[in-house]
Amino acid sequence: MTHNELEKLCLQSCKIVRKVGNFIKQETGKVTAEAIETKSLNSLVSYVDKTAEEQLVQGLNILLPNSTFLTEEETVEQKDGEFRWIIDPLDGTTNFLHQLPFFSISVALQHHKQTILGIVLEINRDECFYAWKNGGAYLNNKKIKVNQTKTIGDSLIATGFPYYDYDRIQPYLETLDYFMNSTRGIRRLGSAALDLAYVACGRFDAFYEYSLNAWDVAGGAFIVQEAGGSVVDFKGGDNHLFGKEIIAMTPNLKAAFFKPINSAFYPR
Repeated sequence: MTHNELEKLCLQSCKIVRKVGNFIKQETGKVTAEAIETKSLNSLVSYVDKTAEEQLVQGLNILLPNSTFLTEEETVEQKDGEFRWIIDPLDGTTNFLHQLPFFSISVALQHHKQTILGIVLEINRDECFYAWKNGGAYLNNKKIKVNQTKTIGDSLIATGFPYYDYDRIQPYLETLDYFMNSTRGIRRLGSAALDLAYVACGRFDAFYEYSLNAWDVAGGAFIVQEAGGSVVDFKGGDNHLFGKEIIAMTPNLKAAFFKPINSAFYPR
């Protein structure tokens, strides 16, 4: 696939994502308690998640026939392929169900397991973050870059509190203690995909969380990288998609931000 073809595919995919975003927005406040399912501890789903995923799969499959899918709600067969879409149809379901206006759609496309396209749509503000390989990162047609913040004391960071996996709560609390005392502030907004997109456009200087899945981070992490940011796992490696731990940050803060997380979770 040429650079121009990939750009065209990205922009066409954004249109599909926006259309599904309109459906989700229209359903806000309409989901009854009886229509909410609990998949596991504090992991909720409704017909909105499933219908949105079906719409995304249908539209993206038309754009790229014979592509395969890895999706949160598993409304389609899950398998590898030369081209594979990784989809979270509604990242921030709990926010959505409580009518807190911070939820998103996350889409990524991989070619031979390497991400080549990422999209994150902030549904309520109609902010579409997107990137394609070697094409830079964009927000609603304007190019974006990560912050150039030079000191951790001037940084605003984001995280996600554990809500079902408490096995690593102690090292996580250590990092919270450190960053509370070292940064301008910490935010926990409830959509990892959007947290990553906000790092990409400079609203946050860094983001970290554990126990996330590939569909939570694939689109946003790629956008951060195309915006000039650094994305690693807690060991400093590149297993942030399937390793269930991720740090995204502006390069100027890489050492200052990575070290306390690495030291807490992997003490020597």
